[in-house]
Amino acid sequence: MSAIRLLVLGAVRQHGRAHGYQVRNDLEYWGAHEWSNAKPGSIYHALKQLAKQGHLLAHETAPSTVGGPPRTEYEITDQGTAEFFTLLRESLATYDQRPDMLTSALGFIVDLPRDEAVALLKERVRAMEEWRTSVTEYYTPEEGPGQLGHIGEIMNYWVHTADGGMEWARGLIERIEGGAYTFAGEGEPFIGVLADGQENPYAAGPPKTDDHAG
Repeated sequence: MSAIRLLVLGAVRQHGRAHGYQVRNDLEYWGAHEWSNAKPGSIYHALKQLAKQGHLLAHETAPSTVGGPPRTEYEITDQGTAEFFTLLRESLATYDQRPDMLTSALGFIVDLPRDEAVALLKERVRAMEEWRTSVTEYYTPEEGPGQLGHIGEIMNYWVHTADGGMEWARGLIERIEGGAYTFAGEGEPFIGVLADGQENPYAAGPPKTDDHAG
């Protein structure tokens, strides 16, 4: 799975229709350029690839009235929406993946119904419990990592990762079940994107000359 695909599809979906610099601005506003591969070149490449694959529909716009070059605006298709939700669900339920997949999915978790988000997170916990059990079949945490020499630090790390991941997920499940956040079908969602023209305090830098092409 690719975090950039989920991020780009989700950003376009939130706008309804967006050009490349809007998508880039949103992802930088979320800090995605710091914790994922959502760099400007990757974003524009993903937009073009997703359009080529039928997940996005590209609209060529007229040149700017002040003489700027035309921009391509993108709109998510039914196929793209299906891909977005597939990536979102897999990222929430599956633990053995890159951290940026989970981080990306958390940005869109409220696009799901509340009950489904809880069910996916519980599936994540169940999978992590199974993984921890498989590790402790040949590693006893109570005896410490030294029982296997320095190699035991690997298993010790796995156990601590599983314990921390489960604790975090259970906390999130508890908050969601307690009514936190506005999920799909519950009312007006939290607005997590910038309005067109709104200054981005977290921008990685000004748009390059080719930003208008995407």
